[in-house]
Amino acid sequence: MDEIIGRNLRNVRQMRGISQRQLGIKSGVSNATISLIENHKTTPSVGVLKKILSAIPMSVSEFFTLEFKPTRQCFFRHDELVEVGSSGLSFLQVGKDLKNHRLQIFIERYPPGSDTGAEHLCHEGEEGGVIVEGFVEATIGSETKKLSRGDAFYFDSQTPHRFRNTGRADCVLISARTPPSF
Repeated sequence: MDEIIGRNLRNVRQMRGISQRQLGIKSGVSNATISLIENHKTTPSVGVLKKILSAIPMSVSEFFTLEFKPTRQCFFRHDELVEVGSSGLSFLQVGKDLKNHRLQIFIERYPPGSDTGAEHLCHEGEEGGVIVEGFVEATIGSETKKLSRGDAFYFDSQTPHRFRNTGRADCVLISARTPPSF
């Protein structure tokens, strides 16, 4: 029961944009007590819980019947990833609608001989990744490196960049960019 009360209280308080201190002042219950409740260190009496909830405002029955669901999908099966690649490149994007997201994550697959194009890419944000299989030739600005399994890159993506698979096997890498730009 401590966990349900603590979890629900924290969720309701955060949804309403109220700090523990503000809730303490409004309810007349110390913010230290509210912290102890939210961290499952103490269980409030019904009277104390009613005092706290009246400051939100919310009834005790409403409080115990709340269902909190994540506002965004948090876990993705492989078949839920979205293919956004073209020209023989595979870019499996984690998540479908990235409209209000700040991060974009891909599983990228470069077949032998493929590349992101003769024209270097350049866009706002940052980009990083780790090679998990094969080799890729990465050109970032005037610097070119051949990266293999376990190697990584991280750069300001306003710097012109290009990726090419110069090997004989597929190159697979996990990448992230912020903000979403693809």
